[in-house]
Amino acid sequence: MNLPPSVLDFCHHNGYGGIRRAAPVGGGCVSNATRLDTDGGPLFLKVNDTTPSDMFEREAEGLVALAAPNAIRVPKVLGVGPNFILQEFVEPGPRRANFWETLGLQMAALHNHTSPRFGFPHDNYIGPTTQINTWEDDGHTFFAEHRLRFQADLARRNRYRNSTDLRQMDSLVSLLSSLIPPQPASLLHGDLWSGNLHTGPNGEPVLIDPAAHYGWAEADLAMMTLFGSPPVSFFKAYESARPLEPGYRDRFDLYNLYHLLNHLNLFGESYLGPVQTIIRRYG
Repeated sequence: MNLPPSVLDFCHHNGYGGIRRAAPVGGGCVSNATRLDTDGGPLFLKVNDTTPSDMFEREAEGLVALAAPNAIRVPKVLGVGPNFILQEFVEPGPRRANFWETLGLQMAALHNHTSPRFGFPHDNYIGPTTQINTWEDDGHTFFAEHRLRFQADLARRNRYRNSTDLRQMDSLVSLLSSLIPPQPASLLHGDLWSGNLHTGPNGEPVLIDPAAHYGWAEADLAMMTLFGSPPVSFFKAYESARPLEPGYRDRFDLYNLYHLLNHLNLFGESYLGPVQTIIRRYG
């Protein structure tokens, strides 16, 4: 493959020497992922010439933010440019026996890192879609305006302007304060489906590809159940370190409405049914 000159320059000037081999890495949904074997060790490279010019910079900011509390392993960012991000390569390994319990405790520690406000210093991306992170003092306002309404407006502009259920979004968001209890603004991964949860060389959890922001911790946990679910041992370990409000599982579909709306906008009508079901249930 043709590597960006800035990647070659980085390797040359930072002690990695020459690149001996470049091998594709599977699993990426948006960008081309490659393992670079260099004279100084393996590196992980993502390249995309068609994404917004700040996408990888925003990803790097998210990785750095998630790493700061030292709660859970996150790949170290080594370099970033308009069309690439270069990270340490985390060698995969088999999950250790207590993987899920460890993850539960580590996610609780991550979520204990809080902010006085909801949002993030910059907007970033949820997949290829812009994620609005304008600071708000109130979590219900943040989730209503910058999560649900933003995605619903995209859906109406895209192709679903006549959907009765999407027109009921105003009714739903007006009920949020009665449906979701007050919670602090926790540091979130933001896009924590199973594809963004890896296993390191010692069997430890590793988080990748964040859509980081400060929001409701329950939203991170909900996303983990959208396409499959962690075992009960994960939630028990999490709650042993950071108790959750009663009935949190009953709120998961409401949090996941944001992601389902995003999938509706990205992938089309197959996601309209689940979106309609949730709006009717809560609205």
